[in-house]
Amino acid sequence: MIEYKNLAVQDFYPDDVAHCYGCGKLNEHGHQIKSFLDGEETVAYFMPKEFHTAIPGFVYGGLIASLIDCHGTGTAAIISYKNENRNYDSLPAFRFVTAHLEVDYLKPTPLGIELELRGKVVEVKGKKVVTEILVSANGIITAKGKVVAVLMPESMSGK
Repeated sequence: MIEYKNLAVQDFYPDDVAHCYGCGKLNEHGHQIKSFLDGEETVAYFMPKEFHTAIPGFVYGGLIASLIDCHGTGTAAIISYKNENRNYDSLPAFRFVTAHLEVDYLKPTPLGIELELRGKVVEVKGKKVVTEILVSANGIITAKGKVVAVLMPESMSGK
């Protein structure tokens, strides 16, 4: 059995497609979130910085949307590797992009608290994976989202 739990899928994205603002390991200005398998769910953590503010003391909603977006595509990659019982560094790489994103803001998200993103897979169908992501601060769910992720088309690979 392949061990996925302590490995972040984004650490294995090929360099030519690892520049995403949300999850790209090569984007020094980005969020660089890392998604891990945790049982039947996925998890990622992010500490918003003071400049991620909307109203003093609260996180900007666009940041929350981008975290949901990138954890959703990371979750799609994780489940794809798991379903094929493949290591994250095996080729061809599973790299997903967002076809559809829904975000519901349930409560104001406070600044100064590490955010937890929990993902689960709702559907896998061909090149499409649908995920649901919950965002929480101190155990309180502040936002939820749905990401329809599709395998990245070759035309985007830069090769």
